[in-house]
Amino acid sequence: MIHHHEFEVGGKTLSLETGRVAKQAGGAVLLGMGETVVLGVATMSEEPRPGIDFLPLTCDYEERKYSVGKIPGGFMKRVGRPSEKAILTSRLMDRPLRPLFPKGLRNDLQVIAMPFSVDQECPPDVLAICAAGAALTVSDIPFKYPVAGVRVGLIDGEFVLFPSIEEIKVSDLDLVVAGHKHAISMVEAGANQVTEEVMQKALKFAHDAVKIIVAEFEKFGNMVNKPKREVNLHSVDPGLIAAIDKKFGKDISKTMLGSKDKAMRESALNDLIKDVVEKLKPEYEGQPELQAQLGEAADYVVKNVVRENILKKDTRPDGRKLDEIRPLEAIAGILPRVHGSGLFTRGQTQVMTIATLGLPGEAQTMDGLEDVENNRYMHFYNFPSYSVGEVRPNRGPGRREIGHGALAERALRSVIPLDDPDFPYTLLLISEVLESNGSTSMASVCGSTLALMDAGIKIKAPVAGIAMGLMSDGKVFKVLTDIQGMEDFCGDMDFKVAGSRDGITALQLDTKLDGIPDEVLAQALAQAKTARLQILDVIEAEIPAPRDSVAASAPQVVTIKINPEKIGAVIGPGGANIKKITSTSGASVDIQQDGTVLIGGTGTEMIETAISMIKGLTDEVEVGAQFVGKVTRIIGRGAFVEYMPGREGMVPKEHISATPLGRIEDAVNIGDELNVKVHEVDGQGRVNLTALGIKQSLPALAGNEDAEPPAGGSFGGGGGPDTEIVVAEAVTAVVEVVTEVIVAAEEAETMIATVVLETTLPRQR
Repeated sequence: MIHHHEFEVGGKTLSLETGRVAKQAGGAVLLGMGETVVLGVATMSEEPRPGIDFLPLTCDYEERKYSVGKIPGGFMKRVGRPSEKAILTSRLMDRPLRPLFPKGLRNDLQVIAMPFSVDQECPPDVLAICAAGAALTVSDIPFKYPVAGVRVGLIDGEFVLFPSIEEIKVSDLDLVVAGHKHAISMVEAGANQVTEEVMQKALKFAHDAVKIIVAEFEKFGNMVNKPKREVNLHSVDPGLIAAIDKKFGKDISKTMLGSKDKAMRESALNDLIKDVVEKLKPEYEGQPELQAQLGEAADYVVKNVVRENILKKDTRPDGRKLDEIRPLEAIAGILPRVHGSGLFTRGQTQVMTIATLGLPGEAQTMDGLEDVENNRYMHFYNFPSYSVGEVRPNRGPGRREIGHGALAERALRSVIPLDDPDFPYTLLLISEVLESNGSTSMASVCGSTLALMDAGIKIKAPVAGIAMGLMSDGKVFKVLTDIQGMEDFCGDMDFKVAGSRDGITALQLDTKLDGIPDEVLAQALAQAKTARLQILDVIEAEIPAPRDSVAASAPQVVTIKINPEKIGAVIGPGGANIKKITSTSGASVDIQQDGTVLIGGTGTEMIETAISMIKGLTDEVEVGAQFVGKVTRIIGRGAFVEYMPGREGMVPKEHISATPLGRIEDAVNIGDELNVKVHEVDGQGRVNLTALGIKQSLPALAGNEDAEPPAGGSFGGGGGPDTEIVVAEAVTAVVEVVTEVIVAAEEAETMIATVVLETTLPRQR
C-alpha cells in the first residue's frame, strides 16, 4: 500500500512517500523538497553478529551524477570510491542515529540515502538525514525516536531555514543540526566568527524546526503502522559487574589515578584487567557464558569508575579540575624550507601542520552534485598508528580522517583572505598527528593557525579549538574542558568548538545520550570560550601576527589585467601561445574570465619574462613605435619580424634596403635582429614595419638607420621607380588579387554547404 504525506516547515514543503519503491527493504521513503528527491532505506539482518561488542551500523550516502543531469568526468564513468562530500554526509547521517538504537543491539544495520534528483535550491545533504530518519520511522527496525536534520543560515542578521546553495555562500553561518523531539543529538557548523549568544539562538531555532519535522514523521509512521521486530539484545550480567566492582573496584580506581601519563596508565589498567580475568576464571568454571563475559564486565567497571570519580568527586583520571586545560606549547616556524609550519602540543596530544602555497591553477576541482568549484583552500589530516603507540598498515584516509580534516578546514576558512585580490594563492594545509590523547582535530586547528601566520598569510584573526566533554547520570551533568581519550571513551559527549577572540568559526557535537539539554550546551559553550582564549594567549605569545611576507621558498605571484577580448590571443590556437609563454619563461600563468592574469614563479626574472610576452600579445601597437626583433621567416614580398613576444609584423622588401634587392637574403636572414618601426596597422590588424637599422653588420643596410619610406612606397632619389621594382610590385599585386579570389571562393563554398546542410537536416530528423 502506498502512503503519502506532505507538510510545511519554514516556508518549505516536505513530501514523504512509502510503499511504491524498495519494498523489500526494512523501511524505504522517498523524501522530496522542491525538485530534490532523496531515497532513504533502512535494513537490518535477521540474526545478530556473534563475537562483537559494538553496534554494527553502516550509513552510506550514495551520489549519482544523473541527479543533476551530468555524466561523470574522466575515463571511469561508473561510480567508484565515494567523494569527500559523500563521506562527510554519511557521517552526518550516522552520528544522530547511532545513539538511538537499543543498547546491546548486535544485528547488522545499513542505512542508505541516495538523491535521485537534485535542485540547487534544496541541497540534498541535510535532506539525507531526514530521509534516513523517516526510513527508520516506517521500518521494522527498533528505534527510539524519529530523527530529522535541518540547515540554518544567517543572512543580514536573520536566520534562514533550509537555505539554497547560493544563500549558503553569502551566509555568516552554515549550521546543520539533527535531533528528535526531546533534544539536539548532532551539530556540525561553520561560521564567520559568530558570537556564543547568536549560536545559542541558532541552535534553538534549528531544534524548533526539528521538532516540527519529527512530529510529522511520527504521524507518517502511525499511518504506515509497520510493527517493529523483536531482537535479542546483548548484555553483560549485572551480578558479574557488581562482583568485580566489589572485589577490584578500589584497585581499579587507584590504578586509574596512579599516573598522568596515558601510556603508563593504560598499560597498568590493561595488566590489571587481565589479572582480574585470570583470578575470577576459576570461580565461573561451570558457567561458560559468565566466564566469557569477564573481560567485558571488567571494562564496564573501569568505565563506571571513571564516571563515578567525575560525577561524585570531580576527580579526573589525570587529576585536573573539570575546567582545566592540559599544559600547552606552541612553536611557529619549526621546519626550514617549507612555506610555513606550526607545532602545537596540549598534554599528550601533538600536531604538526605544514602550510604550502601554490598558484590558483593548482586549486582542487570539486565536481559534486552541487555546482562545480575550484577549491583554493584545502586541509588534510593524517592519523598514523604510531601516534597512539600502535602498529597497523597504512590504508589511506578513512572516514574519521576525512571528517577531522574537513572540520579543521571549516574552522579556518572564514579567516583566510581567499577573496582578497592581494592573496592570489592556492593554500594547502596538512596536519600530521604525532601524538594522540584526545581532540587531535582541535589541535590541528591550533597548529594550522601557527603555520598560516608563519607562512605570512594575513589571516583576519588567529583561531584556536578545544574539545568539551560531558559526564551525566541523567540528573547530574558535569561539563569537562579539554577531554582526553579515556574521558571521550567513557563520557557522554564530544563537543568541539573552534573560534577567534571575537566568535565561533566551527562547531561539532556528538553524543551517546538521547540528546543534550539546552542549558548544558550553553554551559559547554561558555567553558569552551574561556579555554579558547587561554590557548590564543599561548599562540600569540609565540607569534603575535603573521610574518611580514611569504617565505622566500614560496612562489611569487604578480597580477596584471588584460582586455578580456585578448584572452584568446594569449592562449593561442590549441593553447600554443600560453604553452610557449610558460615553457620560455618557466613561470605559471593562470587567466581569469575577467581578464585578470596571475603569473607565478620562483624568481623575478621568469615572472618579468612572462609579463613581457603577455603584453606583447595584448598591448595595442601604435604607429611610430620602435622595437628590436628577430627575423622569423622570409617570403618573396619581405621578411617577418617578431617585434614583440608572440607577435609578428612584415617588413616589405622595399622597406629593407635603399637600393633594389634581387633576393631578400642579400640583406637579411632568419635569426637576424632588426631595429624596426611600426609604419602601418591595416584594417585587419596586420602590422607593417620599416627597418631602421640592424645590429648585425649588413652592407645592404649601411646608412639606412634613419631612413623612411617615400610616399610612393619605395626608397630612392628624385627619379622614377626602377624597372625591377615596378615588376616586383606588379607581381605582388597579382598574387594578392589571386589570393583574395581564392579566399572569397572558399567562403562562398562554405556558405553554400551550410545552407544545404540546414535545408537537409530537418528532413532527416
